[in-house]
Amino acid sequence: MRFPEYRPRRLRKSEAFRRMVRETSLDVSDFILPLFVIEGKGIKVPLASLPGHFQYSPEILAQEIGQVIDSGVSAVILFGVPSKKDAIGSQAFSNDGVTQQAIKRLKDICPALTIVTDVCLCEYTDHGHCGVISDETVDNDPTLDILAKVSVSHARAGADMVAPSDMMDGRVGAIREALDESGYESVPIMSYSAKYCSAFYGPFRDAAQSTPQFGDRKSYQMDPANGDEALREVELDIDEGADIVMVKPALSYLDIIWRVKSSFNRPVAAYNVSGEYAMVKAASQNGWIDGERCMFEVLTSIKRAGADIIITYHALEAAKALREIEGQRLT
Repeated sequence: MRFPEYRPRRLRKSEAFRRMVRETSLDVSDFILPLFVIEGKGIKVPLASLPGHFQYSPEILAQEIGQVIDSGVSAVILFGVPSKKDAIGSQAFSNDGVTQQAIKRLKDICPALTIVTDVCLCEYTDHGHCGVISDETVDNDPTLDILAKVSVSHARAGADMVAPSDMMDGRVGAIREALDESGYESVPIMSYSAKYCSAFYGPFRDAAQSTPQFGDRKSYQMDPANGDEALREVELDIDEGADIVMVKPALSYLDIIWRVKSSFNRPVAAYNVSGEYAMVKAASQNGWIDGERCMFEVLTSIKRAGADIIITYHALEAAKALREIEGQRLT
């Protein structure tokens, strides 16, 4: 039997060769770690559906942030959980809100840490939706003013970047205008541009206490069946001033990440969401899969699809494993 002159297995026969021709590589600088900060004091509550993650009160989070810094992960995204909620999520833009407290404490300890803040109202409203309710539906335009106020309050507290996740029409433009008028023209916006109405958000909603009290979010988050619409959403956000565009979730939407990266000259983030993380953890704990190998396969697939930035609950363990792998390679 005659083989072709090119035999792909030649370059797979050793780890040295495989590493030499590897097309996609992960680095700790790729990751942003999600953190949940809850109002109160002395709180560190484990999250059953997100093994290894916790709700922290601001001062406890400040005490615990050392492990993030030591890991080499240089960026976090904060999700605030207030003790009091109301119809418009007023605690989201309070100068002494839980997210604002956390930003100030973390910046005092580690000014070099990049702090991204989630800008949405679902954690702060008593109805659990991402905007102002009128006739049992989210009223888009009045919500924009509140999202703008939230963004400015986060920037004032010291946030390095804001990340609107609400999926209201026009919110990037409203936030950009408000930031610029308030003297925060250097604060970038990472927009959740293509955020799908996904079943993979369950553990996050437990952690952020943000489950809708009625209805669902299908009227503002995207239909999972749509791809072309994602490109329209991304284009709108870029036109309004988004510096980084995001696809969420990541694993079931690798095709969307690829299309966005191929279509637009902008950095692309992807959110490896709570349900994706929880599935790997649950299967690993049951002995059904090799958790670390699956973690790296998932993260590599997201980067291979075109993501420049990966928001992931795996960030700390991936950083540790990458450091160990590098250490073994050098010995």
